[in-house]
Amino acid sequence: MSLVRSIALLNAALLLIAANANAQAQAPPPPPPGWTGSASAGLALTQGNSDTSTVNLAYEVKRDTGSKILFRSAGLFLRGEAEGELTTNRIAFDGRADRKLSERTSLFVQTQYLRDSFKHIDYLVSPTAGISRLLVKNDRTELGADVGLGVVWEKNPGADVETSGAISATQKLAHKLTKTTDFTQKVAALWKMSDLNDGLYTFGVGLAASITSLTQLKVELLDTFKNKPPSADVVKNDVALLVSFVYKF
Repeated sequence: MSLVRSIALLNAALLLIAANANAQAQAPPPPPPGWTGSASAGLALTQGNSDTSTVNLAYEVKRDTGSKILFRSAGLFLRGEAEGELTTNRIAFDGRADRKLSERTSLFVQTQYLRDSFKHIDYLVSPTAGISRLLVKNDRTELGADVGLGVVWEKNPGADVETSGAISATQKLAHKLTKTTDFTQKVAALWKMSDLNDGLYTFGVGLAASITSLTQLKVELLDTFKNKPPSADVVKNDVALLVSFVYKF
């Protein structure tokens, strides 16, 4: 009788363990993050032999509801003065929606906007659509690239709006060096189909170190190059070094 009871108890225990393991195996995945992003600000002042000031404001937002549609947007405002004269005045932002075809491949539509008084660009607007691919994706590294086709409108001071077909290409890398240090890099290009030599190229590389779980100190180098500026007086290449405080949400 004791042997039968022991076997029954053992079987009940095994069934309980199996049921618990099955419940854990079928536990639902964590909910999608929804809205996430960051906002950053930086200010540099010098006084003495030269009086300069530089202000930079930036944001990044992403909306992931767990569906096949992912929305993201980023923006930058940069303004600098030296000896009371304006030396930098740039506003850039973009909005983008991706539609997943697989875990690593997506179709996208996006719109880019740029206003840069020192490149004599009153505004540049370019909506494009194309395909993107994640080349590497793991716990520490994400490397992706995309290519698209669309239209570009550019308005320069004293000139009519120029309209052309457009080709866009982007490569982005995000790598976690340590638990508290992130490395980012991005290269983007926009060519006019009417003149492929008239290209706008942007390069950025940054390093961010965590202060708390929600804040970072970030150093970023930005390089903007326009191969055919609207005037011979405009320098093709502009480089900016930004130091900013980042808040993540």
